[in-house]
Amino acid sequence: MKKYFLLFTATMLFLSCEKQKEVNVQDIVDKSIEISGGDKIKNSTIAFDFRDKNYKATRNNGSFQLERRFKDSTGIVRDVLSNDGFERYINNEIVKVPDSMVPKYSASVNSVHYFSVLPYGLNDAAVNKQYVEKVTLKGKPYHKIKITFNQDGGGEDFEDVFVYWINTTTYKTDYIAYSYHENHGIGLRFREAYNERYVNDIRFVDYTNYKPKDLSVSVFGLDDLFEKNQLQIVSKIDLTNIVVN
Repeated sequence: MKKYFLLFTATMLFLSCEKQKEVNVQDIVDKSIEISGGDKIKNSTIAFDFRDKNYKATRNNGSFQLERRFKDSTGIVRDVLSNDGFERYINNEIVKVPDSMVPKYSASVNSVHYFSVLPYGLNDAAVNKQYVEKVTLKGKPYHKIKITFNQDGGGEDFEDVFVYWINTTTYKTDYIAYSYHENHGIGLRFREAYNERYVNDIRFVDYTNYKPKDLSVSVFGLDDLFEKNQLQIVSKIDLTNIVVN
């Protein structure tokens, strides 16, 4: 009897190890980053337009400078977020920004740059990755992965929860969902990638941005609502005039 118990235990351990290999979340994310540009993003200068603003990101082996430029009633505004912190220039002159506004401006600049090169950034030290399950979405198989952030290094919105759907064959990230805190509670968004193109071997996509009609649902159930056509379009996230060096 003892022999059969040991054999059963060994078999279960083997199957558990095999399953762990199959759903190694780090390997899945690494492949998705690689197929989307990987190290080329790590050392690059990327510029693009989003709505009425121009954005430029310069990355060099951990050093970064993320910029946003636009025109308002004060003149030409240039926001710069780098390893050294945040600075604002108006008509090429640095201006003092109230301490209370620095986190908001920083997060605003960072979020656009962050989404522009996803899934790049998912291997940052503050990122936590957890495999959820394998699902089928619009007839294609996907790895469903939960992303959270540590408070230390996770930015102002470290409590946001993201879900990524990474194609099991191509390893491209085709869908993203996230929950975020807003004045009246929790907000939810689901993004569907489209208009894929590669610029100097770096993958860029645009997104259709959806929200659920029922805000009581979980971020993890948005794919099910998308399948049932129970999400409504909020906006389009389109990047134009992309230049990569």
